[in-house]
Amino acid sequence: MAAIQTLLTSLPVWGWLVMVLCALLIGFSKTALGGVALIAVVLAAQVVPTKDSTGVVLVMLLVGDLVATWTYRHNVDWRLIGRLIPPVVVGIGLGALFLNWVDGQTLKRTMGVILLVLLVIGLWPDRLAAHRPSVGMAYGGLAGFTTMVANGGGPPMNLYLLARKYDKLRFLGTTAWFFFAVNLIKVPFSIGAGIVRPDTALLAAVLAPVVLIGTWIGRLTIKRINQTTFDRLVTILVAVAAVYLLLG
Repeated sequence: MAAIQTLLTSLPVWGWLVMVLCALLIGFSKTALGGVALIAVVLAAQVVPTKDSTGVVLVMLLVGDLVATWTYRHNVDWRLIGRLIPPVVVGIGLGALFLNWVDGQTLKRTMGVILLVLLVIGLWPDRLAAHRPSVGMAYGGLAGFTTMVANGGGPPMNLYLLARKYDKLRFLGTTAWFFFAVNLIKVPFSIGAGIVRPDTALLAAVLAPVVLIGTWIGRLTIKRINQTTFDRLVTILVAVAAVYLLLG
């Protein structure tokens, strides 16, 4: 109980405002632009210790996943998800081991390097032939690793689906169900690594209503964005998140 009270009472007013913004961005990302979630991950790590913020964000992501999977339940590439799950599980396992070996600062720097590499890969002609199974497995493994260490699996998955030229609704539906499955898989690993605990879960529960508001705003926004604009925004958000985390 003391640990729970410590986390909830340690945040200053400005810290709570940042976490409310993070919850809003996470909800928005689940039903509109997935890249926004990584901005929330970076902001959360500024006010809550890195590993603790990873646990808080994971629970909030699951709240957003519930809305997104229902909203886009008719726009899912189940075959692609099935192919990606095995390498993702391997990536999650490696990420869980990595979490036990490094401190928060090393974690941030590692994420920055990984995202920069992914950004460069995303600019490669034809995204390294994204329709090849081996390329899909590589993206899946990277998504599993980055989502485990810092809830940052969005950029590799986003770049992969952009390379496969998915329309925005199929893109959103596939990522919604993919990350719902991935986040559920991560829960026992996260509990074992000590990043999902009663205090981090409670903080996420307090912010859950804000996540739901964000999903509602996202649903309204996505209707007003055409396909070309959607693709460009996803790429820009990946770039911004990568540079910000690397320099931060």
